Amino acid sequence: MRQARESTKDFYTTHEAAKLLEVTPRTVQLWCEKGVLACRRTIGGHRRILRASIENMLPAAVLPRSIELPLQAPVAPEHLRILVVEDDSALSRLYRIQLARWDFRPIVTTVENGFEALVRLGSNRPDLLIADLHMPEWDGFQMLRTIRGMADLDPMEIVVVTGLSAAEVSRRGGLPDDIRILPKPIPFQELERMARVLAMALGRAGASNTALQNSQQIDPTAVALTS
Repeated sequence: MRQARESTKDFYTTHEAAKLLEVTPRTVQLWCEKGVLACRRTIGGHRRILRASIENMLPAAVLPRSIELPLQAPVAPEHLRILVVEDDSALSRLYRIQLARWDFRPIVTTVENGFEALVRLGSNRPDLLIADLHMPEWDGFQMLRTIRGMADLDPMEIVVVTGLSAAEVSRRGGLPDDIRILPKPIPFQELERMARVLAMALGRAGASNTALQNSQQIDPTAVALTS
């Protein structure tokens, strides 16, 4: 009886979570494996996703399906520019969905590796770089050390989101002192707070500073996404 109550009130099945979040069951499984969703397994080996972790993502679930597709739009200087470096396609998609909910409407670009990130940085420097450390060929450590050695990129804010412990980051040589490190699962609320402060400081509040300060809801389809 206790297990039944827990299943209906505290946990969702993979298919239930997929339906709520408007993604495939496989995407839910990947998010469980990456720690994006808080999950556990039953004795029979079935995943059960914690209700609270689903509810934290529910605002993204009501977005139109078209938000998943890249939309081409010119970069407007009045909007905060964000570059996300993440090689995992499921997490990259999650970033784009979640950042599209931010009411100050950042311009979001996603890339898969450090080489592509440097190309983007050379053509259009973002205000905020969000990066993973685990990437193929050229990892985040090398990429970030290279970036911090480029004087023209000094004003750019950098945040690392990683599953590595502080000890492991230190063992691998650490990161420049001005780079903030956040743990996975991806802390979207903290990222939003940091980006909001930066947008206000740079005067890049999107439609208006009033909307930014009052956290009013803005149509997420108005957000420009590039990939």
